[in-house]
Amino acid sequence: MAQPAADGGGGGLMLCIASAAGVTALAVSSFSLSWTHSVEHTRWEEHWQVEERALQLVSATVEGSGAGIDLPPDARWVDGGWTYSPHLPPLPSVRLAASGATGGGWRLCTDEVCMDLGQEPGEEATLSAAPNCEGAADRR
Repeated sequence: MAQPAADGGGGGLMLCIASAAGVTALAVSSFSLSWTHSVEHTRWEEHWQVEERALQLVSATVEGSGAGIDLPPDARWVDGGWTYSPHLPPLPSVRLAASGATGGGWRLCTDEVCMDLGQEPGEEATLSAAPNCEGAADRR
């Protein structure tokens, strides 16, 4: 069963986080996801909107370019990082799988709470949006 963790004023939308520990439901309209790039060891941060049954990547910021980091032509240097707006359609889910190569996993933050995901190699988590998170564990 999904456990509500925070009420961020999501207007009935839920961010569902399914992992081996179970399902966490966050009533939010947006969140950020950050991590350390496994090769360049630079910080990467993405900002997401929670839409009805989809997640929309709004912007991304990375501290530098290099191996596996191809910056688009519209990337601009802002406050110590390259910021740009990825041109991706809304996604039904986002799967996070920890490689163990970064020394840590992902940091997911909302206006109300931050949590660490995928801290150990092999740990997985799936993010999705729904009116409720029943069945989110089945979407992993």
